[in-house]
Amino acid sequence: MTYNEIRKLFLNYFESRGHTIVPSASLIPNDPSLLFTVAGMVPWKGMLQGVEPLKYGPRVADVQKCIRAGGKHNDLEDVGFDSRHHTFFEMLGNWSFGDYFKQGAIEMSWDLLTNVLKLDPNRIIVTTHISDDESTEIWKKLTGKDAIRLDKDNWWAAGDTGPCGPCTEIFWDFGPTVPGGLPGAPDEAGRYVEIWNNVFMQYDRDANGNLTPLPNQNVDTGAGLERWAAVLQGVTDNYDTDLFVNLMKAVEELTGTKKTLENTPSFKIITDHLRSVGFAIADGVIPSNSDRGYVIRRILRRAMRHGQILGHRGALLSKLYPALVREMGEAYPELISEEKRVIEIIQNEENSFADMLQNGMKLLEIELPKLNSKTLPGDIAFKLFDTYGFPLDLTQMILRDRGIEVDVNGFEKCMSEQKERSRADTKGTRTLWESRNDLDFTDDSAKYDLSETNSKVLAILKDGEFVESAKSGDEVEVLLDKTQFYGTQGGQVGDSGEFKGIMHVNETNRIGCLIIHKGVLISSLHVWDDVIPSVNRQIRTQTARAHTAAHLLQAALRIVLNDDVEQRGSKVSPDSVRFDFSFGRAMTADEIAKTEKIINEWIASDLPVKTEEMTMDEAKARGAMALFSEKYGDTVRVITAGDISCELCGGTHVTHTGEIKAAKINKEKSISSGIRRITMSVGDLA
Repeated sequence: MTYNEIRKLFLNYFESRGHTIVPSASLIPNDPSLLFTVAGMVPWKGMLQGVEPLKYGPRVADVQKCIRAGGKHNDLEDVGFDSRHHTFFEMLGNWSFGDYFKQGAIEMSWDLLTNVLKLDPNRIIVTTHISDDESTEIWKKLTGKDAIRLDKDNWWAAGDTGPCGPCTEIFWDFGPTVPGGLPGAPDEAGRYVEIWNNVFMQYDRDANGNLTPLPNQNVDTGAGLERWAAVLQGVTDNYDTDLFVNLMKAVEELTGTKKTLENTPSFKIITDHLRSVGFAIADGVIPSNSDRGYVIRRILRRAMRHGQILGHRGALLSKLYPALVREMGEAYPELISEEKRVIEIIQNEENSFADMLQNGMKLLEIELPKLNSKTLPGDIAFKLFDTYGFPLDLTQMILRDRGIEVDVNGFEKCMSEQKERSRADTKGTRTLWESRNDLDFTDDSAKYDLSETNSKVLAILKDGEFVESAKSGDEVEVLLDKTQFYGTQGGQVGDSGEFKGIMHVNETNRIGCLIIHKGVLISSLHVWDDVIPSVNRQIRTQTARAHTAAHLLQAALRIVLNDDVEQRGSKVSPDSVRFDFSFGRAMTADEIAKTEKIINEWIASDLPVKTEEMTMDEAKARGAMALFSEKYGDTVRVITAGDISCELCGGTHVTHTGEIKAAKINKEKSISSGIRRITMSVGDLA
């Protein structure tokens, strides 16, 4: 059975048993603790824990795309050198939210494997938890055989506390020609491969380790599609299944190199990494130097390096992407709809990597003949990183082929020294304020209505030191107990203004929960003095115009370009907008003109701009857009402009779009691979 046939059979089976079939969720999880969707349960976590309402009923089945290549879930270094590791994989899953439990889940698993797929029951081994007599008895009645009872391998938990419970795992026996003992044995290896796991969430564990039965007992299952394909196609290596065989043929055609025993790791790495890069970018991940973007950049560059090992020069994954679409586009239509954008982003990244590699290799070729040992000094590795953008792992990979190691401790010492220099550059602002554990927070609840406050001075920072007082003419930073000044946040610059008769405030910054006023004193000031903060209302109005205009710009871009345009950063200043967004190519002059025209039409329509507070679930139901890198609380602030824009935002805004007056796009350019920047004037400046 092919991959496409297995997916359809699995979903059809569970649909016939009352399950709602749901498409795969995005690889970008709604979970700030994860870089990627690493397992089939991630999209259902809130429902399994009972903190989110059921969206699709009590029974659900899906095939979830997953990536494990960053953070604590990282299989990257193992890919290519064994038969079963992948950075990208597909997880078959069926879910019960308070509906069927152990009996139903186990019976359906056994029925599908033995009666529908016709797998030999004698080659199926099951394990249960040592405490789970119920599951053990169910398996005994179904199979006539005893389950292997294990401890930690058969217990699932979301963390140290919270929902948890036993699981039962199903293994396939590849036969005596493959080495390895039974599950749980000291010589456990490759003979028995786990092909299905049924997790039974039946307890809530408290901080003391006490288990309390949950009111709703849930079933969370996962079955690796790549492993199923190997079993059903009679091979022991996932990379010998139809999907990978076809992708490897495409690699052979592109590189002109035939797959051999020696170069098989490179073929595995390229085909695996093609899936991770292609799917991640199609879901909106842009290669970058941070977070999930860095993981995808690293995977892409690792694939390119192995293309070079095969003797290939030039574009690699961008040329192979159409082969991925042929193999998986039927199951995942986003690969087809995003094909042009994905290829453009990969091409940009490949070109950038080629330039970086060329420049960095020149330095290596100069330094390597100078070595007195088989170790590259850490300062040279750091120079490659700092000057040419070479990540440490890339330098290690290149030198590994030559039998040379890298002085990692020396590299890390250089990195620490650079961080210390950076910290010294910022001394007197963020670092010092963050060191004040005695300062709690600033009450800035008046920042939206600008109601006048009488405030008390809590701290004064002058010349890098906290002081009890300062005199006229001193440049200082001042913390108040309460203020109506808006501190720089969410891309919006902070307010300017004055403390009446005391200080000219030139800028206002938010550092954690503290609002810091920076400026020049016009009279003396002491800690615990009373002051009256007064915001420059003209500048505030200009900034509010620009912020609302930024929301209109994003809405217009999604109309003119596509719905997948996402904000990647912004700076909102008085009557000026800088807006960064994900897009794989330069906008045409016509697209820029059309975007500007739409914004000005909305301004002329004088649409109402409303501000509401609601729960995150209510905001999601409203369709509010959010900046993926931001963290939000339980209650969020939603800004709507007519029916054309709805966003989560903590900034200041106008009450009607007509107050913006006009908008003028000044420039559109690239700032990194797959990221564009628009600068725009509004109001009188436009």
